[in-house]
Amino acid sequence: MARRAPLGRTVWALGLTSLFTDVGTEMIFPLLPLFLTQLGAGATALGLIEGTADAVAALLKLCSGWLVDRWPRAKELAIFGYSLSTVARPLVALATLPGHVFAIRIADRVGKGVRGSARDALLAGGAPPGEAGRAFGFDRSMDHLGALTGPLLASGLLAMTGQKLRLVFGVALVPGLVAVSCLAFGVPNRGGSPISAPPEPNPPSLRGRGGLAPLPARFWLYVAISGLFALASSSDAFLLLRAGELGVAATALPIVWALLHLSKTVSSYPLGSLSDRIGRFPALLAGLVWYAASYLGFASAHRAAEVWLLFAAYGVFYGLTEGVGKALVSDLVAKERRGSGFGVYNGVTGLFALPAGLLTGALWHRFGSGVALEVDAALAFASALLLGGLWAASGRGGRPVSSG
Repeated sequence: MARRAPLGRTVWALGLTSLFTDVGTEMIFPLLPLFLTQLGAGATALGLIEGTADAVAALLKLCSGWLVDRWPRAKELAIFGYSLSTVARPLVALATLPGHVFAIRIADRVGKGVRGSARDALLAGGAPPGEAGRAFGFDRSMDHLGALTGPLLASGLLAMTGQKLRLVFGVALVPGLVAVSCLAFGVPNRGGSPISAPPEPNPPSLRGRGGLAPLPARFWLYVAISGLFALASSSDAFLLLRAGELGVAATALPIVWALLHLSKTVSSYPLGSLSDRIGRFPALLAGLVWYAASYLGFASAHRAAEVWLLFAAYGVFYGLTEGVGKALVSDLVAKERRGSGFGVYNGVTGLFALPAGLLTGALWHRFGSGVALEVDAALAFASALLLGGLWAASGRGGRPVSSG
């Protein structure tokens, strides 16, 4: 077997950036519901804060992707976004009102929205030729490792400090600073940057009147299918709620959550790499079917013991889809349009997070958890059928398409 090319400096630096960013994020996020309760707020306030924050991030991903294609400073844009989130997150330690938390979470998500498409474009440009799936899978694996480490670190700090939430929030600044440093010093500057080519003089308009080439039809079809699936892909918090219904003790839920992140971490890199060999479409199709089967499993489960196996299996869905889905975006659009491509993809899938949660929540409340999870599974199966149709119509066998 031929020796594979190393992932390279850019991919490693961005992977470490994702790891340390998620360590800092997940040191804070799981503790926010308890902290808001201490400030006199409840579940309604938490839903408003997180729903608004996610919507802001999704909209800004659209805008930042457009900017990446027109301003050859993707690294600087990513640094600004990561820096804003790094500075904003620990300010929760100073909050005295729910409104303060709201403002801080918005600032944090603004940073996420600004950096997301720029980071993805840098990662696609820095991947070894023909191995975008491997590069994105590595990045997702590092991200999930950070999500696994952050809550464990926070728990240890709480135990050592006598449950001092504000101190933990302040310490979260440290991994954020490490993340920004990895990006600033690890990703090559202009000249060695994967996205460093200056824009064309007098660039054509998006509609063909003298501008950048339009995004291809296959890309828009893929985004539409991804949007439908995003409607099925409600928050994993509902699965924790289902675990509670099946008798998993509240004290065991963090361990179940850690198991999910462990499954994501272990599966993301090898399955992303697999998509470079078998093609993006087969991997994604398997992922959507896996998601549907997992949700049917949660819907039909009867015992707490089944929850552990279901969560471990469910994490494989992320390995089959998260990095692979972004790698397919880099395959479908030309190199000079990657920023816009990632912006549209990230923005559309992000904007569907709120209606997805509302749909699942309403069905759960009206008909019970079984019906809600079965509807999500049905939407996932429908998405899989449409994706299979797009794969068949593409005439490329699902193999990665080089776009520069």
